[in-house]
Amino acid sequence: MTRALLILLALLAGGCATGPAGTDEARVLRLGHGLSTDHPVHVAMQAMAAHVDSASGGRLQIAVYPSGQLGSERECLELLQIGSLAMTKVSASVLEGFAPEFAVFSLPYLFRDEAHRLAFFDSAVGQEMLATTEAFRFRGLTYYDAGARSYYTVEAPVRTPEDLEGLKIRVQESPTSMRMVRAMGGSPTPISWGELYTALQQGVVDGAENNPPSYFLSRHYEVAPYFVLNEHTAVPDVLVVGTPIWDGLSDQEKRWLQDAAEASAELEEALWRASTAEALQAVTEAGAEVIEMSGADRAPFSSRVAAMLTDVEPATRALIERIQAVGAAPPASADSSEVPS
Repeated sequence: MTRALLILLALLAGGCATGPAGTDEARVLRLGHGLSTDHPVHVAMQAMAAHVDSASGGRLQIAVYPSGQLGSERECLELLQIGSLAMTKVSASVLEGFAPEFAVFSLPYLFRDEAHRLAFFDSAVGQEMLATTEAFRFRGLTYYDAGARSYYTVEAPVRTPEDLEGLKIRVQESPTSMRMVRAMGGSPTPISWGELYTALQQGVVDGAENNPPSYFLSRHYEVAPYFVLNEHTAVPDVLVVGTPIWDGLSDQEKRWLQDAAEASAELEEALWRASTAEALQAVTEAGAEVIEMSGADRAPFSSRVAAMLTDVEPATRALIERIQAVGAAPPASADSSEVPS
């Protein structure tokens, strides 16, 4: 956390030293997203804006509009496609509706652990996936870690798949996410993020699934106080830029933007880890019941959905294998049992 704050302060200090904003020479890129201003991703985006401003001497700037001011994630993507908005942050689940490859992130238990997930972001296959959206008039710049998603419910904790039976669980607009909840025994119910608090409060849904910081910052713990850390999926956020805007940038401007995006992702990872720990402590102190799960505890959940990783199209299976190979130990050689001299 200390290192992350030092990076942030350094970037902000550099930003303060740039030339005047809003000059005729400045190009301002608008970035809209739906997160609150205290969310780690927003803080990282602010650092990215400071980085770009500093690196370009004020010639390239980013204006960040948080909290859904410019529309939902899908609406922002549509604005990117027509060049009315430069950048946005979307969940990889939302990208599934545009680039089918991104459906893989909604598959349960795709990543072994946090280290595997973070290694994937910088891997060759991870970078290749960012480029697959260009056919849809936007391109990925970097991933933002969004941790692992788990179930939280109103009436009682979901300790086993059987506890999901008969429950309406809010999911994102992702066919893969809906299939996962259904396979585990629940009834998937797509509802927008902004409407979820009221839906939980009024009994429209019985629960939802998300990561700890989102659970805390949304105050969903007030109406759904049972949070079971089964960590069934780890769906990253993706920072994207519209190709109508990107193609109009000079090579130098593209480098400034890409470098700043990657630096912001490094900062966000550190902020996310700290935010997760703080969120779990805060909701516990507020009266929510947070239930840790071991690998054995998660096994009944993963067994219910194991077929989702194998019963797929050949191309998807090949992609899954490439992702799972990232950071994996190489197979032992034939003479690996020999004691070295």
